[in-house]
Amino acid sequence: MKRDDRKSIFAWAMYDWANSAFATTVMAAFFPIFFKQFWSLGTDPVDSTAKLAMANSLAGIIIALSAPVLGAIADRGKTRKRFLLFFACLGCAATAGLSQVARGDWPLAAALYALAITGFLGGNIFYDALLPVVASEKRMDMVSSLGYALGYLGGGLLFALNVWMTLKPAAFGLASTADAVQASFLSVGIWWAFFSLPLLLIVREPLDRREISIASAIRGGLAQLGNTFRQIRKLKTIFLFLAAYWFYIDGVNTIIVMALDYGLSIGFKSTDLILALLVTQFIGFPSALAFGYFSGKTGTKAAIYLTIAVYLLLPCWGFFMNSRAEFYLLAMIIGLVQGGIQALSRSFYCRIIPADQPGEYFGFYNLVGKFAVVMGPLLIGGIGLWVRSLGYSSNFASRIGILSIAALFLLGGVLFYFVDEKKGKEELRHYLAGYQGSLF
Repeated sequence: MKRDDRKSIFAWAMYDWANSAFATTVMAAFFPIFFKQFWSLGTDPVDSTAKLAMANSLAGIIIALSAPVLGAIADRGKTRKRFLLFFACLGCAATAGLSQVARGDWPLAAALYALAITGFLGGNIFYDALLPVVASEKRMDMVSSLGYALGYLGGGLLFALNVWMTLKPAAFGLASTADAVQASFLSVGIWWAFFSLPLLLIVREPLDRREISIASAIRGGLAQLGNTFRQIRKLKTIFLFLAAYWFYIDGVNTIIVMALDYGLSIGFKSTDLILALLVTQFIGFPSALAFGYFSGKTGTKAAIYLTIAVYLLLPCWGFFMNSRAEFYLLAMIIGLVQGGIQALSRSFYCRIIPADQPGEYFGFYNLVGKFAVVMGPLLIGGIGLWVRSLGYSSNFASRIGILSIAALFLLGGVLFYFVDEKKGKEELRHYLAGYQGSLF
């Protein structure tokens, strides 16, 4: 397929528009609230938070452990769309299935949610692997940014409609807010499925790649992981960056999936939390572009450090937070830095890895990113349960739990301080020179 074809690029980017509805409406907004107030009705807030944290962590572990195999399959051309279709169908079906879970049935809700996250994260591996199919190296940054932009916009638009449904259920022929939330889960499943069609129907994979068996893919994935890890151990700057990234991006992901649950645990109304998230969604799009400009003036490392510093302060502020106005302001600040830290981390990493091995190295980058949805939720849930066991109130235990996330940003920031881009490039030149010399 000809690269840089506008029709194919737009079709590829529409998958971000499709699945971002799940990330916004389900992961960040309605599921945490509904899980606590509907499926875990009568359960202590700290207990329900721990259950939600376990569901998030389980899905993260499943994808993290399977990422090397999935990455190996993604490198084999003609299997990408088929596996993307499988994970998208899994995510869509599980999300739509949430609309049928009865009140109090938290085990089924947690299981479907874990399956939906698995479909979301697994599909993204193959979605990312199709980027070099539709875009040349020269236009890859622009095309990738288009995907992020459409994701913010599409996810925000459906989320706004879903919020309207919950505020005015009668206008949509629904009997209650609970019915509106369940209908929202169904709408996300349909939205995700329908807007995945452009990619599946229009984007074509290269025909010159040989297909491999699943067994060969497993062997290739494990061998690729081992080989890349041995290289990274020798390239200390890359290794140090990945360690720093693991900590601070875990903090970012934890705030994304647990912020509304925390707000509920300390007594805020669900409508206020939902509207705050909507604010975050629409601020995130322009701020990501602004950080791209800002990094050109200050340097990428300085810009990332600014976002880490802001994130470090957020859990500390959240510990003392008591008013609705504070939560809205907190949501606006998250929107200002969320897109920036994700986009700039990827571009910084791209500068310090071998130019001819981006697939292998970004496979490892994605592996670290998938594991970075495990530690934070477990930290919040585990520390909250421990503090409550000491006799403190559930409100105070929840506040201590969210405060613990500051440790992830602190550790990530300290490690990132020692990451030197110039030193990393020098290490890479020496390593590649020695590697090429060993071939003769």
